[in-house]
Amino acid sequence: MDGAMTSAQTRTGHTYRTVDVPVAGGDLRLAVWDPTTAGPAEADVLLIHGVTSSHLAWPFVVDRLPGVRAIAPDLRGRGASNGLVGPAGMRAHADDLAAALDALGIERIVVVGHSMGAFVAVVFAHFHPERVSRLVLVDGGLPLDVPAGIDTDALVAGILGPTAARLSMRFADPGEYLEFWRGHPAFRSDWTPELEAYLAYDLVDDGAGALRPATSYETTADDTLDMNTGTSLTDALAGLRHPVRMLTAPRGLQNEEPGLYAPEHLARVLAASPTVRHERLDRFNHYTIVMSPDGADAVAAVVRQELEAAQV
Repeated sequence: MDGAMTSAQTRTGHTYRTVDVPVAGGDLRLAVWDPTTAGPAEADVLLIHGVTSSHLAWPFVVDRLPGVRAIAPDLRGRGASNGLVGPAGMRAHADDLAAALDALGIERIVVVGHSMGAFVAVVFAHFHPERVSRLVLVDGGLPLDVPAGIDTDALVAGILGPTAARLSMRFADPGEYLEFWRGHPAFRSDWTPELEAYLAYDLVDDGAGALRPATSYETTADDTLDMNTGTSLTDALAGLRHPVRMLTAPRGLQNEEPGLYAPEHLARVLAASPTVRHERLDRFNHYTIVMSPDGADAVAAVVRQELEAAQV
């Protein structure tokens, strides 16, 4: 997988490598896309993926950031970081990101988060404010419309739907897993080789002769509960001090409307965080806003604007 990605990214202006960073409970896998242009990178950007995702959610966006060094972790419990022991939660992820920047010698950076990664970005900026210059939140980061008192399983099912059920499934080989995803409504018009690489990377040995998604249901449940009912996000939003751009998609994880943020709810949470600049990116769903060529065009344009603003 790493060799294939190195070849692909060289063609599009970056070379790809991975770094394992010691954190509490084990090693955190980082992907680094170094620009192939002569001289040092023009800027750095930290890209944070969603709740059952991995760093390979980001190649479309990286391709559209020539001259920029992009750093993307597999958050603990995901991808090649799935063996990390100990609890997850927003604060744990935030501390892992600080350790990642330390390992790369980066003091301050523009941070982009998608889905749960946007919530992690907000909490990271709160606990490590000196490490963040600006935030870009992609279809996440502000509170979701969650009923009070809901139990954990109902919360996960209500937000993630079939995505959560997939975590307990087993597959004979990568081809079977790809066939499972081919019928997914979010990708019917946006199936690409990059998507296949992302999906294949998600699989790990289940120890009994089959393959399973790298992210466990327990990890997903812990993080989903923390970001929706814990205090880390509410405290971070109350103390928000960095410039923030928020991009939302009109369709959700199953390509359904209205998506994660219904218009009325979005208006309420934006009113509660008036410093957040919001833009709705039409035509996309929760996945394709970053994992399709057109979605990545729109997201990367905003990221470039924020990288430029950070250097002023």
